[in-house]
Amino acid sequence: MKHVFVIAEAGVNHNGSLELAKKLADKAKEAGADAVKFQTFRSANLVCKNAEKADYQRENGDKSESQLQMLQKLELTAKMHEELKEYCEQKQIMFLSTPFDMESIDLLEEMGMPVYKIPSGEITNLPYLRKIGSLRKKVILSSGMSNLEEIKEAVKILRECGTADISVLHCNTQYPTPMEDVNLNVMQTLRKELGLPVGYSDHTKGIEVPIAAAALGAEIIEKHFTLDKEMDGPDHKASLEPEELKQMITAIRNIEKALGSPEKKVTDSERANIAVVRKSIVAKKPIRKGECFTEDNITTKRPGNGISPMLWDSVIGQAATRDYDMDEMIEG
Repeated sequence: MKHVFVIAEAGVNHNGSLELAKKLADKAKEAGADAVKFQTFRSANLVCKNAEKADYQRENGDKSESQLQMLQKLELTAKMHEELKEYCEQKQIMFLSTPFDMESIDLLEEMGMPVYKIPSGEITNLPYLRKIGSLRKKVILSSGMSNLEEIKEAVKILRECGTADISVLHCNTQYPTPMEDVNLNVMQTLRKELGLPVGYSDHTKGIEVPIAAAALGAEIIEKHFTLDKEMDGPDHKASLEPEELKQMITAIRNIEKALGSPEKKVTDSERANIAVVRKSIVAKKPIRKGECFTEDNITTKRPGNGISPMLWDSVIGQAATRDYDMDEMIEG
C-alpha cells in the first residue's frame, strides 16, 4: 500500500507567534499529518518596500499596509525556528519550512533541514534554484503559475546542481482556487512528461479536491490549515480548521487502502458471498429419473454452491440420474 505523504501547511498562520506555531504543530500531529510546514523568510530580502499585496491578501487583512509591512508581522526569528523544530521533534512530527530567500536557505541548512520545499513563486528564480540544488537534498517543487516548459527547466537546473530526489506538486496559487481552475488531470501530464513522483498542493475550499488528488495517485498532499479561519491574516480564510484537516487526512488514508492492488481477484472479505449471491442450475419443476434436462425443466437460482450456470450447455440434453423436486440442485 502506497503511503501518501501529507504536509499540513501552517505557513504564516501563526501570525508571528511561537506559541501559536506550536499549537499548529500539535493540531497537525493530532490530525495524522506526516509533516507540519512553516515559511522562512526575511521580509526585507523577500519583497521591495513598495510591493503591493495580492488581491486575497488585501481582502483578508489591513488594506492600507504594504506587503512588506504585512510580512514583517509574520516573520519568525532564527531562535524561534530552532525552538519550533525542537518542539516538533518532541511531538514526533516532521518539521518543514519553505525558504523564500537566500539567507533563509542558509538558516534552514544550518538547522539540518532534510527536505526543501520550493514554493511556486521561486520556480523561475535561477540563483535560488541553483542554491537549493547544490545542497543535494530531497526537493519538493510546487508548480503554480507555471507551464510545462518552466517546470522542466527548473527540474533540469536542480539536477545539474546535483539534486536527484525531486517530486513535483501540481498547484494553483489563487486563494481560494476556483474549482474550474484546479485541473487535477495535470498530475498525469507531469508524471508522464517528467518521470518523477507527483503530488498536489491545494488552495481550494474544503477537503474533496485533495482527496480526489490522492485517488488519482498523488504521492504528496499539501494543504493549508489554521486554528481558526476568523483570525486576522492573509491565509486563514482559505485554510482548514483542525477538525477539517483531520477529516481530510482520515479520508486520504482510506483512499490509500481503497486503491489497493491492480490485480482483479476475489478478496477475502467477499469470498463468503459467492455461494449466497451467485446461482446454480436447479430443477424448474419436478423431474423424473431418466428424463432429459431441457430449457423447460431446469433454471438458475441462488445459492451458488451447485453446478455453475456457465455449464448450462453441457447439462442440457443429459438424462437425470435420479428424481428431482422443484428447486433441487442438479447434480453432475
